[in-house]
Amino acid sequence: MRTRHLRRARVDLAGALITVAVAFPLYWMVLSALRPRSALEAGEASPITLQPSLESFRRVLYVDGLGQYLANSLVVAAAVVVGSTACAFFAAVALARYRFRTRTTLLIMVLVAQMVPVEALTIPLFFLMRNIGDAVPVLGLNHLGSLILVHTAFAIPLAIWMLRGFVAAVPRELEESAYLDGASSFTFVTRILFPMVAPGMVATSTFAFILAWNDFLFAKTFIISAQENQTLPLALLSFFKPDENDWGGIMAGSVLMTVPVLIFFMLVQRRLVSGLGGAVKG
Repeated sequence: MRTRHLRRARVDLAGALITVAVAFPLYWMVLSALRPRSALEAGEASPITLQPSLESFRRVLYVDGLGQYLANSLVVAAAVVVGSTACAFFAAVALARYRFRTRTTLLIMVLVAQMVPVEALTIPLFFLMRNIGDAVPVLGLNHLGSLILVHTAFAIPLAIWMLRGFVAAVPRELEESAYLDGASSFTFVTRILFPMVAPGMVATSTFAFILAWNDFLFAKTFIISAQENQTLPLALLSFFKPDENDWGGIMAGSVLMTVPVLIFFMLVQRRLVSGLGGAVKG
């Protein structure tokens, strides 16, 4: 009994240490956003602030075009979530429920595509987007379509691998019963299979949302001169200055950027937990 309690205490202690290590950067970000500007410039490093101020948040909210940046980020993230989840779902159904000659090859190609570093593809993608823009301007440089297209392409491989396990876990007997009752393949996929793999789709959509929402590399590379199409991470650049960075504004902007992510997690947390655990409700 004593050994079991000691083991439980060690596990709790390890969990508490991990929680502190993960939460401390977030705490320091909020704390720095609330510090007065004079305290930040003086290099104050106390773990609390006795004179919290919203001055940094006001500077962020008064940035020209902040609302447009926020709307652009929401449009890109929403389009990537919908597009990547839908494509990955139907691809996962094809790879998990149907047998064809190149199925294994396609799975390996999807896995290999996920292994390529994003930084190595940035320059080739820049020229690809420039050429695509000549034929389809809305998908070219300086348009949100280029960000949506690239982020969707990067989110699909992992989403396929995650959803494939959920789709494969659905019993074959259930599919056969649906066919015996007169259901078509489309009806089985959309009305029976789709609700059963919903937890997995929530998990993949969360990954896609974070990927698109936090992106700075592609936004900075593809949106060159169109100020009206810039996204929220680029707004933080206005607080980086040659002489001295405005760390209060940077931290306040980071806090505001985190709020939509927290809201998204709160909305999907119940299905996200079951999705990451691999549960499929019958």
